[in-house]
Amino acid sequence: MAVRIRKRFHAGGRERTMAELASAIAALSWKLAVDSIKRMREAQFDIDIGRPYFDYVVETMAFHAHYADRVAFDKLTPGQRGEFTTALAKRMAEFIEDNSGMLLAATEPGACRRHFLEVFNAAGADYAEYSCDEKGPDFGFRRAYASRVREGMPEKDKTWVYDQVMEIEAPEGVRAIRKTLDGLFGGGEEKPRRSREGVSGE
Repeated sequence: MAVRIRKRFHAGGRERTMAELASAIAALSWKLAVDSIKRMREAQFDIDIGRPYFDYVVETMAFHAHYADRVAFDKLTPGQRGEFTTALAKRMAEFIEDNSGMLLAATEPGACRRHFLEVFNAAGADYAEYSCDEKGPDFGFRRAYASRVREGMPEKDKTWVYDQVMEIEAPEGVRAIRKTLDGLFGGGEEKPRRSREGVSGE
């Protein structure tokens, strides 16, 4: 049997670090979150610049992070997975902090970073009971994401947000992240020990 070589795990003749892989996914997630808002607005959902915009980006990136963690569960060793997911959450928090000016009015330095990590950890508890396979997050996982997004939507949009998020926004993000992770991780190791510990901002 031929050995599958994970060529894309390497860069310039060296193996990429988990932090480097996490940074690539964090940058992708940021773009996907912004693109998702554009689709939501085109579908007549009100997501205004300011707190609504900020909350949507934070929830969407947290969802992406937890999905990426599930993929890492199948592809990496337990140690690699923990390193990757921790680096991913912290890098996403840095993206939120670095772009806080376009998301919110003046805030205390570090506040947006800390808020993202709090949301990431809280979302982990909501998503923990649901499963994920090659096709992506299951119905409950996607519904939990939609429920979290719903909290930041105006009253007129709360009823309709489930279909848009579960059937369009979640799958769009999942497809892009899965394709990228398959390229970055390659074959990886199968089924390491499951662990979903929270990530601290410190």
